[in-house]
Order: sequence, then C-alpha cells, then structure tokens
Amino acid sequence: MKALTWHGTHDVRVDNVDDPEIVNPRDAILKITSTAICGSDLHLYDGVIPGVVPGDVLGHEFMGEVVETGKDSTLEKGQRVVVPFTISCGGCFHCRIQQYSACENSNPAEKQDMSAKLYGHPMAGLFGYSHLTGGYSGGQAEYVRVPYSDVGPIAIPDHLEDDQVLFLSDILPTGWMAAENAEIQPDDTVAVWGCGPVGLFAIQSAIVMGANKVIAIDHYPHRLELAKQLGAEVINFKETYVREALMEMSGGIGVDAVIDAVGMEAHGFAIDNMVDVVKQKVGIGADRAAALKQALLAVRPGGRVSIPGVYGGMTDKFPLGALMEKGLQVRSGQTHVQRYTKDLLDKIEDGTLDTTFLISHRLPLTEAPRGYECFKEEQDTWTKVVLKPDMERAA
Repeated sequence: MKALTWHGTHDVRVDNVDDPEIVNPRDAILKITSTAICGSDLHLYDGVIPGVVPGDVLGHEFMGEVVETGKDSTLEKGQRVVVPFTISCGGCFHCRIQQYSACENSNPAEKQDMSAKLYGHPMAGLFGYSHLTGGYSGGQAEYVRVPYSDVGPIAIPDHLEDDQVLFLSDILPTGWMAAENAEIQPDDTVAVWGCGPVGLFAIQSAIVMGANKVIAIDHYPHRLELAKQLGAEVINFKETYVREALMEMSGGIGVDAVIDAVGMEAHGFAIDNMVDVVKQKVGIGADRAAALKQALLAVRPGGRVSIPGVYGGMTDKFPLGALMEKGLQVRSGQTHVQRYTKDLLDKIEDGTLDTTFLISHRLPLTEAPRGYECFKEEQDTWTKVVLKPDMERAA
C-alpha cells in the first residue's frame, strides 16, 4: 500500500509499504477515506520530537471503513468510523477514570523506558508519533491497523460527510478539552494564543461554553479573520503589545483564563526565544515557550491556565515565580479523546459545532509531501489539509 513515511527533517515521502495485518484479537483494519495533517505533525517534520525512525508511517487524524476485524473487535465490516489519536486499552486504572491519554498498556513494554526516562512515567500509545509513543504506524496511508478497536473508534452515521466528523479524531476534542480545562464561567474573559486548528476549535468551544469574551492572539491575518468570524475579538501580536491590550480589554484586571494553543515552536522576538530556536536546530531539547510565558504573565491572579499546545522537552527562563505568586491553576495534557467523541458528535449533528470551515485544501495522498511543506510555510492560507486516498484510487 501507499503511505507517507518520515525520512528526516523536512523529508517525508509517499512510499510503498507492507499492508497492515491483524496481530491481536481486538484489532481492526481500516481503509482510510480521509486523513489530515496536524500541527503536531509539523513537530515531527521539523525534527524536534525524538524517537522517529526513517520509514515510520505518519498521521494520527484519520477515519475510514472497516475492512477486517479480529475476533474480539466490536466493529463490523463496512462501518465508517473515526479513530482517536490516543490508543487506549479501556481497562487500566487511567482508562477506567476516563484519562485515556494516560493509558498504561497501549505503549508496548519494550518501548516504555524511552518516555519514562523523560517524563517519570511512560507515555500512552499514539498513532504515527514516534517510538516514544509505541512506534505505531499512522493513518496517512491507504490502510491502518487499529489496536483496541473495541475501545476507541466511534461509528459515524451515513448522513454525515467525512469533512464534518474527521476532526473528532483529535483537534476538535483537543480544542474542547482545552476550553474545559480553562473552567470557563459565564462572565469570563478568555485569551487564546494561536489561531491554528486547535486554537480555533478552543475559541469555538469557549464561546459555546458561554464565555463572555474570547480574545484570539496570532499574527496571520486570515487565521485572525477566522477567529473573528467565530465571534472572538482579535490581537495581532506583531502590531500590538499583547499584555497591555489584554489588560485594557479585561477592564484592567487581567483575563480570567488563558489557553496556550501554540506549543513548543512558538514565534517570539524575546532573546530567550531566539536562543531556544538555535537550540532546537542543533538538537538540544529546548521548547520554545514564548506563548506560554506570555500567557502566564497576562492572566489575572487566581486565574486558570490551559495548555493544549504540545511540549516535549525543557524550557529555559520559565516564569515560575509568576505561576506561584499569582496563585494560578494549570491544566494540560494529551487529549482524552474517547471521553468527548459521543457528545461532540451530537453537537455536530445538531449544528452546535461546525468543523468544515477550517479545511482549506484537499489533496490526494501522493501529494502529502507538498501538503506538509505548504502547511508549514503558508500557515495563513493553508489552515488545514485533508488527504484523500480515494482521490488517488479514482484517478
């Protein structure tokens, strides 16, 4: 089959690889109908996530048709399903309390030491996201094996198109959990750093949850316009002093909650961020946390900090004093996707949430390398890329 594989920094290729096979009774095999390029994939593309091996199949946002099942799978051949990017067993302590992204069993035992040394505990398994997270083949391919298929996938009604539901795999529940972690109250002013896919869904979610005012911070005009169309007020950080503007927009007290939807490759002109850029390029694990640092200083005392943006290593010059002295509450983590998919599917069906506004480009799988390049280099106009293997089959 054809699949997008990683071969080095800024080097991804569509190769012919072996078809996936059932290896566990709970497995299922999907024929991919839609798969997306995620902002987190760019961390792999840029070479800032360790544990990626040449030939690894990428992609963790995907859906498709069930074509084969193990004897213990609850799926049926012919079903259309969306698959969470988090691989979760459903039976361990963390899965039982719906902390699915902390699953204890989905990362194979022989690979757990890689992340345990970094973080104190092993990470759960994730699709297409390095051997730190199990080394599972991803869904930017014609077919994919889905472990624990009785736990993760959600069946999709025939009347819903792929474009309406694909983002249940990751970025929609990630944006929703980001807003939930901000503990939004009706009178709140909420600031969101980053108007990429997760940031836009966090903005949409915060508004649905009843925030009084949502302020979007970015520097790409089109992305800021999308945020404005959702109902947010906007700040272009290249034209405005952000903290001063947020104080004015929040009545002088500071915003009640902040959401960092940027993560480890934040833009910024402060000297420490520029140093971190250099460190990333020479292979030192220094996350660029300019957005998070700014958010911690801008939120009011006693405020809430939500961090859906991906961080993978260490960061220098972190304002720990501001975090402690201001009495801030911080919540973060990979998304517990399975906790949210049913409710979010209902909200898509009843029109409460729209996802299709985000899609800017649809490409056949063979054009995935161009999709990665443009998604990185033209972020203002390439807001979300969906790959369609069927476009290739039809051709």
